[in-house]
Amino acid sequence: MRISLKLMLVAAAALGAAAPAYAQRASLADRVGVLETQVNNSQANTDMLNQLQQLRTEMQALQGTIEQLQHENEQLKQRSRDQYLDLDGRLNRLEGGAGAPAAPGTGAVTPAAAAAKPTAAAAERPPTVRGDAGSLASAGDERAAYNVAFDALKAGNYADSAQLFQSFLELYPNAAYTPNALYWLGESFYATRNFKMAEAQFSDLVARYPTHDKAAGGLLKLGLSQFGEGNSAQAQKTLEQVISRFPGSDAARTAQDRLQSIRLGQQLR
Repeated sequence: MRISLKLMLVAAAALGAAAPAYAQRASLADRVGVLETQVNNSQANTDMLNQLQQLRTEMQALQGTIEQLQHENEQLKQRSRDQYLDLDGRLNRLEGGAGAPAAPGTGAVTPAAAAAKPTAAAAERPPTVRGDAGSLASAGDERAAYNVAFDALKAGNYADSAQLFQSFLELYPNAAYTPNALYWLGESFYATRNFKMAEAQFSDLVARYPTHDKAAGGLLKLGLSQFGEGNSAQAQKTLEQVISRFPGSDAARTAQDRLQSIRLGQQLR
């Protein structure tokens, strides 16, 4: 009995001594596990940092490419604007006469100057009369009244010339100089940007005198008046009619250039 008790006490003491050693081993394993986890996390963080740095490098390269493309795009737009302004300026000079220089420092006439003042010839040739050529012989008073209005136009007094041409047309609604008066009345309105009234005169001219010398120019100015009103679609149709109805004429060439100018302007918007 005493021996058994001693054995039990020895066994208990042995177990008590072994417990701290086991606990120490368990604690050490846990610490090793934590360290391994930290090492793994550090490697993951390093990989992530490397990926972020690579992304930053790629973004910088893309930003440089974008800036280069933006610069090239601005250069292309500027060249297109320069071409448009140059073409528009030349067209305006063709429409208004070669004697109207561009304003200093602008280099070209802007699209806002589409309603350039018309330049009448110093001495307009008599109209072509189809049918009774002798009707000019009795047009003395008619010619005098026409000249008064035409002189006002040449002097740049467009409001006066409009009134005078309207008075002429009331006195001579179907005379030899009626088509010319309709054309220059339209020009008088066009010069003061009264595009709606100008359109009415040019439309009347083309409808009543489709084979007259002024018909091609009248149809051209009809299209330009429509464009001045903001009716771009109708203006383009009218300018296309000028090209098809009067091929090879100065009016047709100007209409072609104006069509190109309008379409280029639409692309730049």
